[in-house]
Amino acid sequence: MTAATGSTEREGATNRRQSAAGDPDETVSETRRVGVLSLHNSKETKAILNAVRELGHEPVWVRNENVTSQIRDGRFRLSPRVDVLVNRMLLTKSESRFEDLQLALLYEETTPVVNPPLAVANTIHKYRAAAKLAAAGLLVPDAYFGRSPRTVEAWPEHLPGDAVHKHTVGTNGRLMSVVSPGDPVSPMIANRRAFLQEFLDCSDDRPSDVRVYVVGDTVVGAMRRHAPEDDWRTNVALGGDVEDVTDGLGREPRRLATEATAVLDLDLAGVDLLSVDDDWYILELNATAGFKGLFDATGVSMAPHIARLAIERAGGSVDAARVRDLESTLDDSVPDCKPPLAERGTDDVLGYTTQIRINGHGGSEAVVAKSDTGARRTSIDTDLAGRIGAGPLVGTTQVRSGIGRDSETRALVDVDLRLNGRWRPVTASVTDRSEMRYPVLLGRDVLESYTLDVSRTVEE
Repeated sequence: MTAATGSTEREGATNRRQSAAGDPDETVSETRRVGVLSLHNSKETKAILNAVRELGHEPVWVRNENVTSQIRDGRFRLSPRVDVLVNRMLLTKSESRFEDLQLALLYEETTPVVNPPLAVANTIHKYRAAAKLAAAGLLVPDAYFGRSPRTVEAWPEHLPGDAVHKHTVGTNGRLMSVVSPGDPVSPMIANRRAFLQEFLDCSDDRPSDVRVYVVGDTVVGAMRRHAPEDDWRTNVALGGDVEDVTDGLGREPRRLATEATAVLDLDLAGVDLLSVDDDWYILELNATAGFKGLFDATGVSMAPHIARLAIERAGGSVDAARVRDLESTLDDSVPDCKPPLAERGTDDVLGYTTQIRINGHGGSEAVVAKSDTGARRTSIDTDLAGRIGAGPLVGTTQVRSGIGRDSETRALVDVDLRLNGRWRPVTASVTDRSEMRYPVLLGRDVLESYTLDVSRTVEE
């Protein structure tokens, strides 16, 4: 697919989504409801939402806490309703990638989506994205992909020398390594698929590459990323330094960045480029690229430019001068449109024991929980965690024993608790409570939102 063809298909799909967005007799408002689909709390997400507000339109943060859908009388509805959706779903870090992708696709049924979900799915698979770019005639490093130990060990026959061993789906450059012919290489890295990509040597004392930020068909800014000392990876998340190269960026890297974004059917992207012997290579694209590093290097925020693209995609208007004013700040304060983590309720009192419902990926159970103001964190019994499929695993914590100085390492999992008729997410530790009377202990992380009445108890 050529860049021109991809652009035409994207415009056609956008027109169809706009036509389906509402009833024909609905009055079109000048103010557009701009949704940002983001289950995380990044600075970039908050900055985009705040920019929408500053540009005179209504931001809507679409998250697990507020999204619902129904099919009724043959009609499909989603809430919250928006006029356009900015897709900031971090599929690379998701534990439920397929379900998160489907949420974005549900919105695409009726709503224009900035960065279409299938385009993002293609882009996050780095080998798939490189294959599409190569098919379009764009210069990418040679690469090799095998799915078994036998096929992977043949990689030196296909690549000229050293290679980068990297995840097919990954972010921030973590767990990547440079391997040489003869080194043992697995088709997996930490239980996830991997591939090999030609290691390009730019012959600089300190490795660097250029990240170009594209919004629509415009280069908003560019920065050179320098690897930390004694490292070859340039990722800002790993400590790389950045410098502004926007004004000095030549015509060829600008063309490559915008064309690569179009080939992958993206509306916006961070495009990583490397110059070797006067040839520019496309290393990879990031559909949800962070732009805090760009702001540090250039003083230019992507947020108002992304907000402008979304508003105009929904048929709204934006003051260009106001966009230029806003790009000099990165307002990452928590926007007032962030949905609350817990539902509003009338009973804010918990007893010494309380009937609760606990929900995981595998089921839900009603149990009696004990309140303990001496515990910093809520904990659940190992067997209960297994029955409800608690998770995902988000880390571990050290808990000191009640006697002595010994400590216990406990897994941390995400669960949902229903207390006094309202749900709230909680990160709980998992421990063996089989010798305890109650399978759930509510710690201060939950109790701080309630008044505790120790005289109030419930029967098991």
